[in-house]
Amino acid sequence: MQKYSGETRILVATDCIIFGFDGFKIKLLVVQRGLEPEKNKWSLMGGFIQPSESPDDAANRILELRTGLKNVYMEQFHVFGRPDRDPVERTLSIAYFALIDIHKYEKQLSEEYHPEWFLLNEMPELIFDHAEMVKLALRQLRYKAALHPLLFQLLPEKFTIPQLQALYEGVYQTKFDDRNFSRKLLSTGLLVKLSEKDKLSSKKGAFYYQLDQSHYEENFESFLNLVPNPEKFF
Repeated sequence: MQKYSGETRILVATDCIIFGFDGFKIKLLVVQRGLEPEKNKWSLMGGFIQPSESPDDAANRILELRTGLKNVYMEQFHVFGRPDRDPVERTLSIAYFALIDIHKYEKQLSEEYHPEWFLLNEMPELIFDHAEMVKLALRQLRYKAALHPLLFQLLPEKFTIPQLQALYEGVYQTKFDDRNFSRKLLSTGLLVKLSEKDKLSSKKGAFYYQLDQSHYEENFESFLNLVPNPEKFF
């Protein structure tokens, strides 16, 4: 096999930042690292890309291996390549973020690497440059969610408008005006109102909605902006 002579080999890994929504709060999934250095410390889901794999294939394989999760929404967003980012060997990391409904996948989650969900403002200390990865992933998520109905990937099959507002407020770490948010959301045509109400959150109750999947796909590139002044979050 022909090789480029005189060139130094560099390892390539993938890391995945998994955002989840439990119906009330946006959270981050981390695991305990299974090898030295920094063994048993909190880490993102990561591993090395094999010669026969594409980055996407590796990311999906590693995600399933580390957590048991599969068939989740995942998107590549950045390459981290600072020369000293890994103390063992020179390693590039191709980073992805994933979006899941926590309750939908909680029974699928493997306990082997002791996964745990943390609120974004209660994130533990992470190894290497993983905190930087989370920060940039959240910035990218905010950018995409201001343009597309991306956060709907985090919702259960049926949900209330207050739940959806709580999701947006959690991602952007801010408070939206209830009336304006509801009005803008309903004007998108993305939601189908159900006759059933959620009676647990208030006496009056809030109607459940479902996502109109056909309109979601049609309007993905022309989503009405729900986030006022999104530039301040990037």
